[in-house]
Amino acid sequence: MSPPGRRRPRRSGSRRAPARPVAAAAARHSWRGVGAPRHPYAVVVTAPDLDSPPAPPARATRFARLRAATDRVPTRWFAGIGTAVFLAATAAFGGLEAVAVAEVPRLAAGEQHVNDRVALTVQRAVLLDTFPEAGATADPAQGERVLALLVDAENRWDRAEMVQAGGGVASTIGVEALKSTPPTSVARYDDASRDPWLQPLVPVALVLTWIVPGDLFTDGEEIEVVLSDQTLWSGSFVVDGDYWSDPRPAAVVTVPIEDRGDGS
Repeated sequence: MSPPGRRRPRRSGSRRAPARPVAAAAARHSWRGVGAPRHPYAVVVTAPDLDSPPAPPARATRFARLRAATDRVPTRWFAGIGTAVFLAATAAFGGLEAVAVAEVPRLAAGEQHVNDRVALTVQRAVLLDTFPEAGATADPAQGERVLALLVDAENRWDRAEMVQAGGGVASTIGVEALKSTPPTSVARYDDASRDPWLQPLVPVALVLTWIVPGDLFTDGEEIEVVLSDQTLWSGSFVVDGDYWSDPRPAAVVTVPIEDRGDGS
């Protein structure tokens, strides 16, 4: 030890101990206590008022609402979202008409077309005044009617798949006279439930409906239904998961129209 009254010499190269962080030093004392000891480097911190939280903005922007909703969407859902966008873009640039239908096999009503995704059998084509039970309500004042297509479908994929008007298996079924316009609605034939699910290897009777001009089709007229095959892709960058795309006509079914008027 150094003699009393003499300062201990500092060793060459030694450093002073670093000052304690302000936040750590301040945390040793209560900021609410009166007369509490204060660290030499402490700063005065005002306690937040927990009783009066800041008021939210009066009106959230659309972008903020969209971002908040996206944060709650599971990541795997983006595969479905990305697939829907891709199919919409495909339809916008030609869709089912990308390949000439004159070169594909011709089928009659009741004959089945099978691919890796689904087995389809077009059974009937019916013209109705309206068909709200199946999701297609025509406006007679506008001269509208409903074309209904009855199709048996069997999912041949290894997972269940929802059939919607704007995508899925429904995107592989088009009416040539309608320029392969997507159907207005898709429902089960037995219970009229909309957007039904197809379970693997379980046959389901579907009704696809289109709202059409009243004078576009007549009783007994034959229409061509284009059935398309698609390729299974596995996304790895923008789209995650497996999805079907690149529709190409694979069969054309000729079906006569039955005009059933009000359906009675």
